[in-house]
Amino acid sequence: MSNTIFSGKTAIITGAGQGIGFEIARQLAACGASVLINDINENLVTKAVEEISSRGGVCHAIAGDAADVNFIGQMVDAAVHQFGRLDIAIANAGITLFGDFLNYPEASLQSVMRLNLHGSFFLAQKAAKQMIDQKSGGRILFMSSVTGHQAHQDLAAYGMTKAALEMLAKSLVVELSPYQITVNTVAPGATLTERTMEDADYKNTWSRITPMGRPATVEDVAHTVLFLVSPASGHITGQNIIVDGGWTAVSTSPY
Repeated sequence: MSNTIFSGKTAIITGAGQGIGFEIARQLAACGASVLINDINENLVTKAVEEISSRGGVCHAIAGDAADVNFIGQMVDAAVHQFGRLDIAIANAGITLFGDFLNYPEASLQSVMRLNLHGSFFLAQKAAKQMIDQKSGGRILFMSSVTGHQAHQDLAAYGMTKAALEMLAKSLVVELSPYQITVNTVAPGATLTERTMEDADYKNTWSRITPMGRPATVEDVAHTVLFLVSPASGHITGQNIIVDGGWTAVSTSPY
């Protein structure tokens, strides 16, 4: 993409201290956006801002809980205070808590639903209100997962939340399209991140069962996100793009 395609635009990205969220923030800043990045880990988000800023990007950090409604409001206010407006909101923060269904604890379910659904819902709500006030449209994007499409062992709760986000995006088409706000989702499959690479077998396992011969990189996912929040996608809303190298077409189990 052009390095000026997002000039004059402001974006919030949650869960952006590392991994996919960080790469989305890096690419948006490299293409001219002013970016407010969030992570619950203050050290991670501070280092992320330093790296993006060192490359010439305009970026500020806000550490905190992306599932807390009051904090979500503070994020939106901070973006408007720092940059004068809000054009793009990306609900990337999420949590994965593995566990078999028959013994899955209530506390784990509440944690997964609180961040993955509650946080995403209210970021979209707060961001949409700001975009409506600006009268210039906007882009909202939720981070889904292939586990919202295909059953995956020990991820019933997580997969449920990701499928729900895709339905939320469809539902918001009805309410937000009159304001020229698009709402879409991206569903990554196996992706090489700091977290997944802690598993020494991860890359080899997913390279073997992914039709394209490798798991996704964070760049692969971020490229898709940037398209959906760019001016090029103005007539696309309520849609989901899977970024998995074809895995959901065959659904070979890693186990």
